[in-house]
Amino acid sequence: MTSLTALRKQETPRHTAMPPLPATPRLAVDGVTLEYRTPRQVVKATQRVSFDVQEGDRFVLLGPSGCGKSTLLKAVAGFLSPAEGEIRLDGQQVVGPGPDRLVVFQEFDQLPPWKTVKQNVMFPLLASRTLGRREAEHRALVTLEKVGLDAFADAYPHTLSGGMKQRVAIARALAMQPRILLMDEPFAALDALTRRKMQEELLTLWKEVGFTLLFVTHSIEEAQIVGNRVLLLSPHPGRVRAELGCEADSLSNLGSASTKSRTQQIHQLLFEHEGRP
Repeated sequence: MTSLTALRKQETPRHTAMPPLPATPRLAVDGVTLEYRTPRQVVKATQRVSFDVQEGDRFVLLGPSGCGKSTLLKAVAGFLSPAEGEIRLDGQQVVGPGPDRLVVFQEFDQLPPWKTVKQNVMFPLLASRTLGRREAEHRALVTLEKVGLDAFADAYPHTLSGGMKQRVAIARALAMQPRILLMDEPFAALDALTRRKMQEELLTLWKEVGFTLLFVTHSIEEAQIVGNRVLLLSPHPGRVRAELGCEADSLSNLGSASTKSRTQQIHQLLFEHEGRP
């Protein structure tokens, strides 16, 4: 005979747990085609590119020169409007530049030379009326301490090395507490040793501050080091080739078999011929 307990178990309805609803990504690029005009024609920079960046991601756009990765970054910043598709930040369509998206470029002349390091970091806070002068000075000094430049607060840009200037530019952007930090090949003009040091410092700063990063590079190694997710773009016009997770590819893990295998995989995906499976 079937026991009463067994009968009760049979009669008890089974409730299937509903999967959690997907969170709104920090950044959504949805089917974005970008174009620019020449005297003779309209040229496509990207074609129907889609990807999501979650809060806290270190998301890297990787591809050969001319694939539209920097153009995509400018569109996310609000400097360009898509010919097709949509870009959303926290679910809201991007229609122009804003202090919630700050860009760090590779050029070293992005710092006004007549302002001290502290004044450079304070400038966007004051210009946007985000903070008053006293509060802006405090936040600037706190941010400079995080990037290791508090001792150079009263120095002028011409007295700094290239790597230090980039750290000031990063501090200036982070002081605004943007929802996403945009970096367009920020270390490309640095020598190899300084570039490696800046990569280390960027990752250390990310661990401390926890910002969301969209990073553009044409270096496979840098993409693996900096990114936890990497989007591969095809040659012109840029299309999505693949998206890979690179969380395990750290500076201390560059020589591992798994990292080398992923490097080879990325290389094959980037440089395979169009139309080839």
